[in-house]
Amino acid sequence: MKVAGTSAPPETAPAASRPGLRELKKQRTRDLLLRSALELFTERGYEETTVDDIAEAADVSQRTFFRYFASKEDAAFFVARLAESHFVRAVLARPPEEAPLDALRRALAESWSTIGEAVEQLVPLELHMRFYRVIESTPALLAAHLRRATELEEEIARVVAVREGLDVDTDPRPRVIVAVFGAVMRVTERIWSARDDASLAALRDLTADYLDQVAPALTGNWRRAET
Repeated sequence: MKVAGTSAPPETAPAASRPGLRELKKQRTRDLLLRSALELFTERGYEETTVDDIAEAADVSQRTFFRYFASKEDAAFFVARLAESHFVRAVLARPPEEAPLDALRRALAESWSTIGEAVEQLVPLELHMRFYRVIESTPALLAAHLRRATELEEEIARVVAVREGLDVDTDPRPRVIVAVFGAVMRVTERIWSARDDASLAALRDLTADYLDQVAPALTGNWRRAET
């Protein structure tokens, strides 16, 4: 309890504000399993990697693996879920006067750095980005990724509908604008994954470039002017 007129130095802050030793140990085990899983998926292949392989690489039992993850797929997309939650929070925080597509784009722009920092607390960012290439080349992972993207789009569409005071089930615009935004992200991921530069900066720049072209692509004339 804080006493009026006094302040405790940082090192004597209440223990409740920091994870206990047991919780820290659990976090380290989880992070080790995550890193082991992504390393094996990128080096050996997702289908070729078993839960036993992951547990062995992390020097834990299969039973321990299932204390943290429901399945191999759950481990594969754990970090991605973290990134998605950052984006959803960023959309929720955008000023209400922004147009929906502007809000989505600015939320994404503001999320890049925080997403990278959050990922680094779990696994190396470079490893996370390399795993996205594995997704593109693995049918089971790609199917799961697209399913998850659809679920995320529905969540974001409902956020946009609330922002705009609309009923998402009677007004199609929230779902349409989020579908357009999601399509740009999907195209970007596919093109980016086939290029040599697999960095987050490259993905960010390519996304910005493609989003710049959304309005002209939807409303402009695509034919070249005749000479």
